[in-house]
Amino acid sequence: MLESINKTLTTAAAIPLLQVNNLKKWFPVKGKILSPKRHIKAVDGVSFSIREGETFGLVGESGCGKTTTGRLILRLIESTDGSIRFMGDNVLNLKGRRLKEFRRNTQIIFQDPFTSLDPRMTVKDILEEPFKIQRAGGRKQRNAEIETLLEVVGLASRFLNHYPHEFSGGQRQRIGIARALALKPKFIVCDEPVSALDVSIQSQILNLMSDLQVLYGLAYLFISHNLNVVNHISHRVAVMYLGKIVEIAQSDELYHNPVHPYTRVLLASILVPDPDGEELKDMAVGEVESATDGKSGCLFFNRCSERRDGICNKAEPCLIEVSTDHMVACHL
Repeated sequence: MLESINKTLTTAAAIPLLQVNNLKKWFPVKGKILSPKRHIKAVDGVSFSIREGETFGLVGESGCGKTTTGRLILRLIESTDGSIRFMGDNVLNLKGRRLKEFRRNTQIIFQDPFTSLDPRMTVKDILEEPFKIQRAGGRKQRNAEIETLLEVVGLASRFLNHYPHEFSGGQRQRIGIARALALKPKFIVCDEPVSALDVSIQSQILNLMSDLQVLYGLAYLFISHNLNVVNHISHRVAVMYLGKIVEIAQSDELYHNPVHPYTRVLLASILVPDPDGEELKDMAVGEVESATDGKSGCLFFNRCSERRDGICNKAEPCLIEVSTDHMVACHL
C-alpha cells in the first residue's frame, strides 16, 4: 500500500542508482538558407539523482521536457550533451552486450495502455517477447515466469491467450506493468502511467506500483502533470519548466513550502472539491513560450507575478540549496 512507503528516505543513502548530470537534448529548427542555426531546447542542463527503491517525481506542464528526459535516460533517443550514470556505468558509452544488459535493468511503462500493446499479439506473446529478445530462460521457465507475472499484477492465467482489445484500460495497464517487470529490472520510467485511466482505477494501479516497488526493490522516475498523484507516490519531486528543473525537494517539503513562483502556480492550480473555496491566489500570466535559442534571464520571467527588471531578465538563475535537500533556481 501507498501508506507503507517510507517517505523519509535519508539523504545520506548510498551511491545513487542513477545520476543525471547536465543532460541536454536540442532539436534543430529548419530555417531559411544562410539563416542562423536555431534549436528547440527540449531538455537543457537537467541534473538529478535517484536512489535504489526511491520514487522520484518529475512534474510540469505539457511540453516542458518530462517525457523527453525519461526517454533520454533509457537511450530511446540520443542526447545532445551531458552524462547519465547507471550503477556506476556511463550509459552514453555503452555498446553491444553492456548496452543490452542496461536495457534489461531499465524499463518503461507507457502513458497509453492501448497503443503501447501490439493488438496482433496475445498476452502470452507480449510477456514472452522480452525473454526472447534477451534470450532468457527456456520455454518451460518462460511460461512459469509469465504466469507468475500475471498473478503479481492481479490478472488470472486464463487471460494468456486473449488480445489487448478484450481488456479494460486498467487491465491493459496491468499487462504493460507485467511486461516492464518481466526481466526483473532495477529502474522503471513511469511516463504518466495513470493519466489515461478513470480516477477509480488510478488508485488501484498506484497501489499496485507501490506494492511492486517494495516487493522488487524498484526505483521509479514517475512523470506526471497530476500533482496530487505525484505527491501521493513520490519521495522527492522535481519541477520542470521549458527544459529546466526549477525546484527539487522532498515531496512533503515541496507541497507545504514551495519556493519557486512556478511551483506555487502549479500547486494553486490543483482543483479543490469545494465550490465555495477560495479563488486561486497564485496565477501565471500569458502563454508558455517556446524554448528556443537567444533567450536571456529566467525562462519564467514573462509569466511571473514577482519578476524584477534588471535581475530576472538579465541572468539565468542557478539551482541553489535553500534548506536541507531543497534546491531552487530563482533570483528572489
